[in-house]
Amino acid sequence: MKKYFDVLRRCSLFNHIEDENLIALLGCLDAKVEAFGKKYTIFAEGNPAKHIGIMLSGKAQVIRNDYNGNRSIVSGIEQAEMFGEAFACAELDAIPVAIIANEPCEVMFINCHRLMNSCTNACSFHQQIIFNLMKELAIKNLMFHQRIEITSQRSTRDKLMTYLLMQAKKNRKSSFTIPFNRQELADYLEVDRSGLSTEIGKLTKKGIISCSRNHFEIL
Repeated sequence: MKKYFDVLRRCSLFNHIEDENLIALLGCLDAKVEAFGKKYTIFAEGNPAKHIGIMLSGKAQVIRNDYNGNRSIVSGIEQAEMFGEAFACAELDAIPVAIIANEPCEVMFINCHRLMNSCTNACSFHQQIIFNLMKELAIKNLMFHQRIEITSQRSTRDKLMTYLLMQAKKNRKSSFTIPFNRQELADYLEVDRSGLSTEIGKLTKKGIISCSRNHFEIL
Protein backbone atom coordinates (compact mmCIF):
# COMPACT_ATOMS: atom_id res chain seq x y z
CA MET A 1 0.00 0.00 0.00
CA LYS A 2 2.93 2.37 0.59
CA LYS A 3 3.40 2.90 -3.14
CA TYR A 4 0.05 4.71 -3.18
CA PHE A 5 0.91 7.11 -0.35
CA ASP A 6 1.73 10.03 -2.67
CA VAL A 7 -1.80 9.81 -4.12
CA LEU A 8 -3.53 9.17 -0.79
CA ARG A 9 -1.90 12.26 0.74
CA ARG A 10 -3.78 14.33 -1.89
CA CYS A 11 -7.11 12.66 -1.15
CA SER A 12 -9.34 14.78 1.10
CA LEU A 13 -10.40 11.68 3.05
CA PHE A 14 -6.89 11.40 4.53
CA ASN A 15 -6.30 15.05 5.45
CA HIS A 16 -4.30 15.38 8.69
CA ILE A 17 -3.59 11.63 8.83
CA GLU A 18 0.11 10.96 9.49
CA ASP A 19 1.94 8.39 7.36
CA GLU A 20 2.69 6.21 10.38
CA ASN A 21 -1.06 5.90 11.03
CA LEU A 22 -2.09 5.39 7.41
CA ILE A 23 -1.12 1.72 7.09
CA ALA A 24 -3.01 0.85 10.28
CA LEU A 25 -6.01 2.89 9.13
CA LEU A 26 -6.14 1.20 5.70
CA GLY A 27 -6.12 -2.18 7.43
CA CYS A 28 -8.89 -1.04 9.76
CA LEU A 29 -10.96 0.05 6.73
CA ASP A 30 -10.35 -3.24 4.86
CA ALA A 31 -8.89 -1.30 1.92
CA LYS A 32 -8.42 -3.20 -1.36
CA VAL A 33 -7.04 -2.13 -4.76
CA GLU A 34 -8.44 -3.22 -8.14
CA ALA A 35 -7.45 -2.37 -11.72
CA PHE A 36 -9.97 -1.55 -14.48
CA GLY A 37 -9.55 -1.21 -18.24
CA LYS A 38 -10.96 1.62 -20.35
CA LYS A 39 -14.79 1.55 -20.52
CA TYR A 40 -15.00 -0.96 -17.66
CA THR A 41 -17.73 -0.48 -15.06
CA ILE A 42 -16.38 0.33 -11.60
CA PHE A 43 -19.78 0.70 -9.93
CA ALA A 44 -22.81 -0.66 -11.78
CA GLU A 45 -26.19 1.05 -11.66
CA GLY A 46 -28.61 -0.95 -9.52
CA ASN A 47 -25.95 -2.61 -7.36
CA PRO A 48 -25.97 -2.14 -3.57
CA ALA A 49 -23.70 0.60 -2.18
CA LYS A 50 -21.18 -0.76 0.29
CA HIS A 51 -17.82 0.76 -0.63
CA ILE A 52 -16.22 4.16 -1.12
CA GLY A 53 -13.78 4.42 -4.02
CA ILE A 54 -10.57 6.43 -4.32
CA MET A 55 -9.06 6.95 -7.79
CA LEU A 56 -5.38 5.98 -7.51
CA SER A 57 -4.62 6.38 -11.21
CA GLY A 58 -6.58 7.13 -14.36
CA LYS A 59 -9.97 8.82 -14.71
CA ALA A 60 -13.64 7.86 -14.64
CA GLN A 61 -17.07 9.42 -15.11
CA VAL A 62 -20.34 9.23 -13.19
CA ILE A 63 -23.00 8.34 -15.78
CA ARG A 64 -26.79 8.48 -15.51
CA ASN A 65 -29.09 6.93 -18.13
CA ASP A 66 -32.76 7.93 -18.23
CA TYR A 67 -35.77 5.79 -19.14
CA ASN A 68 -35.30 6.55 -22.85
CA GLY A 69 -31.62 5.61 -22.82
CA ASN A 70 -30.30 9.18 -22.93
CA ARG A 71 -26.88 9.47 -21.28
CA SER A 72 -25.94 12.26 -18.92
CA ILE A 73 -22.49 12.81 -17.38
CA VAL A 74 -23.02 13.80 -13.76
CA SER A 75 -19.35 14.45 -13.00
CA GLY A 76 -15.79 13.38 -13.72
CA ILE A 77 -13.45 11.61 -11.29
CA GLU A 78 -9.74 12.48 -11.32
CA GLN A 79 -6.74 10.95 -9.57
CA ALA A 80 -6.86 11.20 -5.74
CA GLU A 81 -10.60 11.94 -5.76
CA MET A 82 -13.12 10.01 -3.70
CA PHE A 83 -16.41 8.74 -5.14
CA GLY A 84 -19.52 6.80 -4.13
CA GLU A 85 -19.39 8.09 -0.56
CA ALA A 86 -22.94 9.50 -0.50
CA PHE A 87 -24.45 6.24 -1.77
CA ALA A 88 -22.42 4.11 0.64
CA CYS A 89 -23.19 6.28 3.67
CA ALA A 90 -26.90 6.18 2.78
CA GLU A 91 -26.64 2.37 2.48
CA LEU A 92 -28.59 2.41 -0.79
CA ASP A 93 -29.85 -0.95 -2.02
CA ALA A 94 -29.44 0.23 -5.63
CA ILE A 95 -26.95 2.84 -6.88
CA PRO A 96 -28.81 5.25 -9.25
CA VAL A 97 -25.79 5.89 -11.50
CA ALA A 98 -22.91 3.98 -13.08
CA ILE A 99 -19.23 4.82 -12.70
CA ILE A 100 -17.28 4.03 -15.86
CA ALA A 101 -13.51 4.15 -16.40
CA ASN A 102 -12.73 6.38 -19.38
CA GLU A 103 -9.10 5.24 -19.32
CA PRO A 104 -7.23 2.41 -17.56
CA CYS A 105 -7.29 3.06 -13.84
CA GLU A 106 -6.60 1.70 -10.36
CA VAL A 107 -9.14 2.14 -7.58
CA MET A 108 -8.90 1.67 -3.82
CA PHE A 109 -12.12 0.42 -2.25
CA ILE A 110 -12.88 1.17 1.41
CA ASN A 111 -15.51 -0.60 3.49
CA CYS A 112 -17.94 2.19 4.42
CA HIS A 113 -19.37 0.32 7.41
CA ARG A 114 -15.91 0.08 8.95
CA LEU A 115 -15.27 3.75 8.26
CA MET A 116 -18.50 4.97 9.87
CA ASN A 117 -18.07 2.81 12.97
CA SER A 118 -15.00 3.53 15.08
CA CYS A 119 -12.76 0.56 15.74
CA THR A 120 -12.51 -0.96 19.21
CA ASN A 121 -9.28 0.98 19.84
CA ALA A 122 -11.14 4.32 19.34
CA CYS A 123 -8.17 5.64 17.35
CA SER A 124 -7.96 9.44 17.13
CA PHE A 125 -7.09 9.20 13.43
CA HIS A 126 -10.30 7.21 12.83
CA GLN A 127 -12.27 10.12 14.26
CA GLN A 128 -10.34 12.46 11.94
CA ILE A 129 -11.26 10.44 8.85
CA ILE A 130 -14.96 10.54 9.79
CA PHE A 131 -14.68 14.34 10.05
CA ASN A 132 -12.96 14.44 6.64
CA LEU A 133 -15.75 12.35 5.13
CA MET A 134 -18.47 14.64 6.47
CA LYS A 135 -16.66 17.68 5.07
CA GLU A 136 -16.32 16.06 1.64
CA LEU A 137 -20.01 15.17 1.62
CA ALA A 138 -20.86 18.82 2.30
CA ILE A 139 -18.59 19.98 -0.56
CA LYS A 140 -20.13 17.46 -2.97
CA ASN A 141 -23.58 18.68 -1.96
CA LEU A 142 -22.62 22.23 -2.97
CA MET A 143 -21.28 20.94 -6.30
CA PHE A 144 -24.56 19.08 -6.88
CA HIS A 145 -26.50 22.32 -6.42
CA GLN A 146 -24.18 24.07 -8.88
CA ARG A 147 -24.95 21.44 -11.49
CA ILE A 148 -28.68 21.90 -10.89
CA GLU A 149 -28.16 25.62 -11.52
CA ILE A 150 -26.52 24.76 -14.87
CA THR A 151 -28.99 22.17 -16.13
CA SER A 152 -32.04 24.15 -15.00
CA GLN A 153 -31.23 26.93 -17.47
CA ARG A 154 -33.77 26.98 -20.29
CA SER A 155 -31.58 27.25 -23.38
CA THR A 156 -28.42 25.52 -24.58
CA ARG A 157 -26.64 28.89 -24.66
CA ASP A 158 -27.60 29.71 -21.09
CA LYS A 159 -26.49 26.26 -19.87
CA LEU A 160 -23.16 26.61 -21.68
CA MET A 161 -22.43 30.13 -20.46
CA THR A 162 -23.42 29.30 -16.88
CA TYR A 163 -21.02 26.35 -16.95
CA LEU A 164 -18.18 28.34 -18.53
CA LEU A 165 -18.56 31.21 -16.06
CA MET A 166 -18.44 28.73 -13.17
CA GLN A 167 -15.26 27.21 -14.63
CA ALA A 168 -13.68 30.66 -15.01
CA LYS A 169 -14.52 31.42 -11.37
CA LYS A 170 -13.16 28.05 -10.24
CA ASN A 171 -9.89 28.55 -12.16
CA ARG A 172 -9.72 32.26 -11.24
CA LYS A 173 -8.98 33.23 -14.83
CA SER A 174 -10.89 33.72 -18.06
CA SER A 175 -8.87 31.09 -20.00
CA PHE A 176 -9.17 27.46 -18.92
CA THR A 177 -9.38 23.83 -20.04
CA ILE A 178 -12.49 21.78 -19.24
CA PRO A 179 -12.37 18.00 -18.53
CA PHE A 180 -14.79 17.09 -21.34
CA ASN A 181 -14.67 16.62 -25.10
CA ARG A 182 -17.59 18.02 -27.15
CA GLN A 183 -19.86 14.98 -26.78
CA GLU A 184 -19.11 14.70 -23.08
CA LEU A 185 -19.83 18.39 -22.57
CA ALA A 186 -23.20 17.94 -24.32
CA ASP A 187 -23.94 14.97 -22.04
CA TYR A 188 -22.97 16.98 -18.97
CA LEU A 189 -25.15 19.94 -19.97
CA GLU A 190 -27.93 17.54 -21.02
CA VAL A 191 -28.24 19.07 -24.50
CA ASP A 192 -27.94 17.89 -28.12
CA ARG A 193 -24.34 17.85 -29.39
CA SER A 194 -25.15 19.53 -32.72
CA GLY A 195 -27.10 22.28 -30.96
CA LEU A 196 -24.19 22.80 -28.57
CA SER A 197 -21.71 23.07 -31.44
CA THR A 198 -23.99 25.61 -33.13
CA GLU A 199 -24.13 27.78 -29.99
CA ILE A 200 -20.35 27.60 -29.50
CA GLY A 201 -19.94 28.75 -33.11
CA LYS A 202 -22.35 31.65 -32.63
CA LEU A 203 -20.70 32.78 -29.40
CA THR A 204 -17.29 32.59 -31.06
CA LYS A 205 -18.41 34.71 -34.03
CA LYS A 206 -19.86 37.32 -31.68
CA GLY A 207 -16.54 37.55 -29.83
CA ILE A 208 -18.03 36.36 -26.53
CA ILE A 209 -15.81 33.29 -26.25
CA SER A 210 -12.95 31.61 -28.09
CA CYS A 211 -12.63 27.84 -28.24
CA SER A 212 -10.02 25.27 -29.32
CA ARG A 213 -11.06 21.70 -28.58
CA ASN A 214 -11.69 21.65 -24.81
CA HIS A 215 -9.88 24.93 -24.11
CA PHE A 216 -12.12 27.99 -23.69
CA GLU A 217 -11.59 31.66 -23.07
CA ILE A 218 -14.30 34.12 -22.08
CA LEU A 219 -13.60 37.33 -23.97
